[in-house]
Amino acid sequence: MAKIKVKQVKSRIGAPIQQKRVLDALGLRKLNRVVEHEDSPSILGMVAKVKHLVAIVK
Repeated sequence: MAKIKVKQVKSRIGAPIQQKRVLDALGLRKLNRVVEHEDSPSILGMVAKVKHLVAIVK
């Protein structure tokens, strides 16, 4: 499978607790951090839930 890189570009302050949990599950705990994950449907679903806080990096 392909890999995707996800970068947190907006602060989690003020986000609902559910979105904070998704960021933690993705491994994003600080601003401007980049993590690499497999391109699976579950990861893409998590990214979709917090799409306003993260960006896909190439």
